[in-house]
Amino acid sequence: MDVRTAVVTGGGSGIGKAVAQRLRKDGHRVAVLDLKPNDAEYEYRVDVTDRAQIDEALDEIRQELGPVTILVNGAGLEVYKRFVNLEFADWQRAIDVNLNSVFHCTHAALPDMLSAGWGRIVNISSSSTHSGQPFMSPYVAAKSAVNGLTKSLALEYGPNGITVNAVPPGFVDTPMLRRTEEKGLLGGTIEEHIQRTPVRRAGRPEDIAAACSFLVSEEAGYITGQILGVNGGRNT
Repeated sequence: MDVRTAVVTGGGSGIGKAVAQRLRKDGHRVAVLDLKPNDAEYEYRVDVTDRAQIDEALDEIRQELGPVTILVNGAGLEVYKRFVNLEFADWQRAIDVNLNSVFHCTHAALPDMLSAGWGRIVNISSSSTHSGQPFMSPYVAAKSAVNGLTKSLALEYGPNGITVNAVPPGFVDTPMLRRTEEKGLLGGTIEEHIQRTPVRRAGRPEDIAAACSFLVSEEAGYITGQILGVNGGRNT
């Protein structure tokens, strides 16, 4: 396996952390961008809505680890409000974190991939883009846009040896899921949802990490523009 330099946003916790750990296990050089990094090696405190911070971090990563040819856009922020109670600032913050960060990080990393003639981009979206989710309209709108961006970039950069795919997790046991349950917005308890899930368990961050590991591999070079649901059969 060729060792690559990977950047994972939102890699300080939850799914992003599991992805970073898996890619390190796979042998890649991995750097994490997060507002709350875990103080592991090559973790950078970065607001992924701030392009200047992203550019500064990627410059350091290039010097330390080499050109960035794998990018997993995993940063996310949920907003729980009835639509009529939303302020535009709520909407804008959700769009900034969940969508605009994908623009900034992808835009910043693409030159390295173009120079290498090889690249892998995986965007973590959400199964809510298939089903919708009450009280989370800004989040669902942003993640739906990420799916659309994924398809467009796949068409644009396939000729350059760069693949772009999205993984929309479904019902994964993360701090975000637990907060949703605590707020009474899950539509039942986690255990009740498990009973409605065909594989009869909640997903684990490692399940998403395994999908990302495959999509950034050489073996996945003929897969691009795809929305690979990892949801235990809840959305087919």
